[in-house]
Amino acid sequence: MNNQDRNWNILNRTLLHKTRVFDLYSQRMRSPDSSYEDDFFFLDCADWVVVVPVTKNKEVVLVKQYRHGVNQLCLEIPGGIMNDPQEAPADAALREMQEETGYTASRIISLGYVHPNPALQNNRCFLFLAEDAALTTGQNLDPSEDIEVELRKLSDVGKMIVDGEITHTLCVTAFFRMHLLTNPFGQ
Repeated sequence: MNNQDRNWNILNRTLLHKTRVFDLYSQRMRSPDSSYEDDFFFLDCADWVVVVPVTKNKEVVLVKQYRHGVNQLCLEIPGGIMNDPQEAPADAALREMQEETGYTASRIISLGYVHPNPALQNNRCFLFLAEDAALTTGQNLDPSEDIEVELRKLSDVGKMIVDGEITHTLCVTAFFRMHLLTNPFGQ
């Protein structure tokens, strides 16, 4: 059986709830061999971006902000929702970095993309590295954002992840992808 033959058939789709961040859908699905049928739920979300800003002094520009899902402050890298589907992911990453931190960068490098949670969401998160990040403006935060900027040594990031200081999966993934590009396994 090839991959195309393993796709489930969508029988119908129903919008259950619409929010400013995502839409919740129910889909009636049938298995590839037609032996099983059930309702599955997914979140229709816009794509996201995250960016690892690194200064000339090899410091990472991090943001600390309250996250309602876990009811606590989280240490992360800048990022956000791509509200405009016409905006290039790299431009969105640079925009989010500047808005959240006041930093801009002379060079941005794609680290690829991931599906944040393909069991429940249909979106992608684009990952970037911003080199030679420098403070050039003030923050330009949304009314719902209360963000504190922190600089940390790039060499400390691994320990921060292992120690649980950085726990946001998309941030950990961006650092991992960055590491793979600079220090591939087996080399």
